[in-house]
Amino acid sequence: MPQGRKRRVAVVFGGRSAEHEVSVVSARSVIDALDPERFEVVPIGIDKGGRWHLLEGPPQLPSGTGGLPAVAEAGGKEVALSREPGERALVAEDGERAPFDVVFPLLHGPFGEDGTIQGLLEMAGIPYVGSGVLASAVGMDKAVQKVLFRAAGLPVVEHVAFTEADWEQDREEIEARAQALGLPLFVKPAALGSSVGVTKIRSRDRLVAAVEEAFAYGRKALIERAMEGYREIECAVLGNDDPIASLPGEVVVRGAEFYDYRAKYLDDVARIDVPAVLQPETVEAVQRLSVAAFRAVDAAGMARVDFFVREPDAVFVNEINTIPGFTSISMYPKMWAASGVPYAELVERLVDLAVERHDREAKRGRTLPG
Repeated sequence: MPQGRKRRVAVVFGGRSAEHEVSVVSARSVIDALDPERFEVVPIGIDKGGRWHLLEGPPQLPSGTGGLPAVAEAGGKEVALSREPGERALVAEDGERAPFDVVFPLLHGPFGEDGTIQGLLEMAGIPYVGSGVLASAVGMDKAVQKVLFRAAGLPVVEHVAFTEADWEQDREEIEARAQALGLPLFVKPAALGSSVGVTKIRSRDRLVAAVEEAFAYGRKALIERAMEGYREIECAVLGNDDPIASLPGEVVVRGAEFYDYRAKYLDDVARIDVPAVLQPETVEAVQRLSVAAFRAVDAAGMARVDFFVREPDAVFVNEINTIPGFTSISMYPKMWAASGVPYAELVERLVDLAVERHDREAKRGRTLPG
């Protein structure tokens, strides 16, 4: 990049998943944090139909509705990635081009966090923030990531993973395996975040309805033993080949059955303690396991690893999120702020890590030797 020119960052948000609105809120915070002296922002909103729009910025929070913002289908100018090899630009139907240098994807859930947009950007030769195709796909699929965690020797919660076809063919067997886990249980889609489609059940007669709710969001589901009596601890990871872990944080839910979508984004029922009050040995264990989980899925750039902890010595890895929530009050940036990396610096470091990773991979070449 020519010296003195601002780096153009295409911030991509919205998307086709049930986490569309959360993505928009994250994008607003990231855009506000990018230093205008160093960066020029190119805001790209993807509406719920999958169309890309060049916008002035993310939609504002709707006032007085109690809801979250969404990308309008008629908003901005529709654009698509340039088909010219090597050109990093968005192109409108009238031929207008919006060049950029790096993409910051903030697409939570399927069609964004799951490796799909990462694959598109890889094929186009465009640097982007966060994990590659493999880690993104694994990070979206809670069932697959648990297999990798176990293979890496990490402690995971007892669970049953199954597809909709499995449920239709072997319901009695799955119900029996669920019964062996005890009560209460969590039933959730295997490939979604923000607690969308998650149900906590305390009686067997609610299992079928909870499984059907999970399948409304995907073809694979999980039934997990509820870790009652355990604390919900989270830890942030930053880096490429030499990742580091932040101080952990804790989610304390008040007046709700669990930390569901409303508790996270709409209702004031959760307290976030950063850093979490933990024994030094527990902090060390959480940080060590966070980096191990990051490496187990071959993540890059950023990730948030969630745990269930009961001191003095019980620590279970719950899941990894490769595009964690990024609002100014989200856990990932709050944990780094408590660790000495303020929000604006964190965003800049992630952009730098994206360019560093892309440049390193570009030197390897993608074709067979002659």
